[in-house]
Amino acid sequence: MKKRNIVIVVIFLAAIAAILLLPNSAKKVAGVPGGPAGAAAPTGVGASIAGDAGSTFSVRTAAITRRTMQEYIELNGEIVTDASIKVYPQVAGEIRSIRVALGSEVKRGQLIAEIDPSTPGSTYVINSVYAPIAGTVISSPMPVGSTVTTSTSIIELGDITDIEVETMIPERYVGVLKAGLKAAVSFKAFPGESFSATVARVSPVVDAVSRTKTIRLSFDRADPRINAGMFAKIKLNTVSHADRLTIPAGAVLSESSGSYVFIVNADSTISKRAVTTGVDIDELVELTSGVAEGELVVVEGASVLVDGATIKDITVKATETGASK
Repeated sequence: MKKRNIVIVVIFLAAIAAILLLPNSAKKVAGVPGGPAGAAAPTGVGASIAGDAGSTFSVRTAAITRRTMQEYIELNGEIVTDASIKVYPQVAGEIRSIRVALGSEVKRGQLIAEIDPSTPGSTYVINSVYAPIAGTVISSPMPVGSTVTTSTSIIELGDITDIEVETMIPERYVGVLKAGLKAAVSFKAFPGESFSATVARVSPVVDAVSRTKTIRLSFDRADPRINAGMFAKIKLNTVSHADRLTIPAGAVLSESSGSYVFIVNADSTISKRAVTTGVDIDELVELTSGVAEGELVVVEGASVLVDGATIKDITVKATETGASK
């Protein structure tokens, strides 16, 4: 038993001696530390850290440009008639006849319904209901035989040639509301199309329940395809910021001391530059200080960079590849 242990110890010592006597090149192949200064490190985390100092980073860039930044609000709305009126009978009773249908054009003073005010055991003269204005029937008339009172609307008349968009603006935006603001209105019925409109009226009060203010927008050009009652999507332009220096939002990084970007130098290195930001709209950020128009900024890959790093700009190559296709 003792002899066996001695043999194991001898083999172990011989293996250690063999490793120590190996040349440095063999050590590097075997992955053993101790090679000459400057020799490649083993693969793994240590290797990647050691290689960072001389690495070239592939990035995408964009030039700082001047443009107008437009703030806007996206809302839902409904198409309504500018002038509409509900028609009520002068007496209570039963609808004996309806002389118009939904969508009918009527003239002012035209007979539209007849009401029988008779009660069991008595007979009264039929009461005629006339149109108080000229327009179009925009709600379905009540059916014949219905019982109505003087507070029951029989039909609704409106001028469908003069339609508007009605929407409600949240209270936090009322400070920028005013007549004359421009908007783009779209409908599911017409995908890909938008119709320009202008704010015509702004309610003077905020609704205490919904905390909103109602506005009306008039279409800049009449279009017969737009009908009262349609659901609308509205993009309302509010505040415009003209002639601002802008870059994509991904180029701006932050640290405890503030915001910064990486400016690309002529020798393909980068410089860390402190900046001050302004408004941020649709993935574009305004830069109010720290940069100049036309300077090239890293917009993709900036998060792994350090000041003075060497970069390879692949933006042009990507464009050329797309063009060649």
